[in-house]
Amino acid sequence: MSAPDEELRGTFDTAAELYETARPAYPGELIDDLVVLAGLEAGARLLEIGCATGKATRPLLERGFQVVCVELGAQLAEHARRNLAGLPVEIEVSPFEAWEGEPASFALVYAATAWHWIDPATRYERAHRYLRRDGQLAFWSASHAFPAGFDPFFGKIQPVYDEIGASREGEWPPPLPEDVPDEAAAIEASGLFEDVRVRRYLWERSYTPDEYIALLGTFSGHIAMEAASRDHLYAEIHRRLDRRRDPRLRRHWLAILHVARRRE
Repeated sequence: MSAPDEELRGTFDTAAELYETARPAYPGELIDDLVVLAGLEAGARLLEIGCATGKATRPLLERGFQVVCVELGAQLAEHARRNLAGLPVEIEVSPFEAWEGEPASFALVYAATAWHWIDPATRYERAHRYLRRDGQLAFWSASHAFPAGFDPFFGKIQPVYDEIGASREGEWPPPLPEDVPDEAAAIEASGLFEDVRVRRYLWERSYTPDEYIALLGTFSGHIAMEAASRDHLYAEIHRRLDRRRDPRLRRHWLAILHVARRRE
């Protein structure tokens, strides 16, 4: 796997305000399962990689844990500090690859929609370094899912992406949620973690045209688009949705939770 694109990785900080309002919360079931699978005890100290505005941080803080967040973006970190004021959290601005914390001091190292942005050459080693004996690594992403019966709009808008040179990679339609590959093999191949457990969560959100365009404004590929291409795309999305009897768009989300125990 290649190293993450540094330019794209840094785009999220420019959309900090939008990220907070447009991105969905993670399912409560996912957070509950994480706590159980990782065997977290009340008051445990957790390390979060890439907290953004705190969407995965708050539910763990509210369940009684202490969290140290390492966030690349200064503006995102500032939003998280405001959102999480009064809760037992520390937020430090740094790339995780360069962060220097106390080794072997966390019960859990986790990343919500940020793990794939960490250098694959070092991410497992660095997570392992900060976990205490029998500590757990967990990560998941919230990605666009295409179950049977997904909104046909997504197929109809693909030619516009093709037109602006932003075609979707891979086959169409994409794999069903149950067929999307997990990363269990990569975790085991690191040689640093064992007892890998995987859980899947599928949910649906409904968006007005404006809400959906706001959501797109939080994705690195759309943030980095040439302005003229992005404006054309958003105008077409609005025009095509406004022509429908019901202009609201159904979008499915998939999160694949991975939890693995630190190997000695």
